[in-house]
Amino acid sequence: MSSLAQQRDKRNYALHLLYTRQEFDECLKQIDKVLEETDGLCEYAIYIKALIMRHRGKIQESLQLFQQATAINPHNVANLKQVGRSLYLLGKHKAAVDVYEEAAKFGAPDWEIMHNKGLCFMYLKLYDRAIESFRVAIDIQPHDSTFLQLGKVYSMMDDYGQAINVYMEALEHSPENPEILTTLGLLFLRTNDNSRAFDYLSTSLTHDPRNPRTILAAGSIIQDHSDMDVALVKYRVAAVQTPNSPQLWNNIGMCFFGKQRYIAAIACLKKALYLGPFEWIISYNLGLVHLHTGQYASAFHYFSASVNLKPDFAHSYMYLAVTLARLDDFENACAAYEKAIQMAGAPGEPVFHLNYAILLYNQKQTDAARAHLAHFRSLFAELDEEARRADPEVAEQSALLGQLLGV
Repeated sequence: MSSLAQQRDKRNYALHLLYTRQEFDECLKQIDKVLEETDGLCEYAIYIKALIMRHRGKIQESLQLFQQATAINPHNVANLKQVGRSLYLLGKHKAAVDVYEEAAKFGAPDWEIMHNKGLCFMYLKLYDRAIESFRVAIDIQPHDSTFLQLGKVYSMMDDYGQAINVYMEALEHSPENPEILTTLGLLFLRTNDNSRAFDYLSTSLTHDPRNPRTILAAGSIIQDHSDMDVALVKYRVAAVQTPNSPQLWNNIGMCFFGKQRYIAAIACLKKALYLGPFEWIISYNLGLVHLHTGQYASAFHYFSASVNLKPDFAHSYMYLAVTLARLDDFENACAAYEKAIQMAGAPGEPVFHLNYAILLYNQKQTDAARAHLAHFRSLFAELDEEARRADPEVAEQSALLGQLLGV
């Protein structure tokens, strides 16, 4: 090896050492000296400077430096990959794909190139091409991150079955990865398979007992089974890790609501709303608590906010109708019930018709009340035994209204 080559390698090693130690200021000083000595033609020095710029959030500057390094050595795949990465971080996904495709022409098949191409296609909403790229990346080298992104694409396409298959495949390679276990648990939760969801979330917690995302999901299942005290113990652990999570405070608030501690529930939900003002479910839950405690004007305010944030959730309109009825606004209450029934679609929600029938009876509109009661009974009869017994008050109200209407 020539003395010139030795000197270059020694210099590059010194820069690498400073970079890996994160002594960035000293590293940049040395880089400036090197670039001055080499008339700005030292590829490695430019490459390291670009990495430092990106680390400091100067993405545009880093892109220009990586492009400069690529101009010096156009066939260096590492430079091209970094140009693609910078374009991706700048949101220029189509340009990034072009660069990755250029990089793929050199050398052996590269997992990183295919994975990053998949990410670009995902953000461009070209889901089929994203799936194809992620699959090629997995064939080159299975990585947990690629499995997670592939499953995410299927979830974005509402193809939960395929997403579950992908995460199951991922577990064959990494059976103890908490993130995969949690994501799988959340998918089962989304598909209403609560027992399997809880199994995977519990397994995830054995490997990472303080993961707030997993605790939140597991706690919500426990909460759904009305075991509020156990759920609150779980949430206490999560609160140490993520004290400013609106979802966490929302769940804590609903635990207190389940325990009939209404002041604590409102306090926690208001904290959640402060942390996440655009989370519709928090406004919805605040509406429920205020409705339950007879604060109808406040309930109206929160249900209205919930409807504005998520206009396609039928139950918000139903509870808004109940609130308006308590505020003696019959006309708008009827409009809200009509909207709720329309949004519920076929076959419909039985309780919407029952509540509407009660309102109509109270307003002496007995014929319309009978029609909605009949609709309720036909829908209620189609439910399974467990669903019919879930809330005994529904059957009681139906029987009482039937007697009053002579049905």
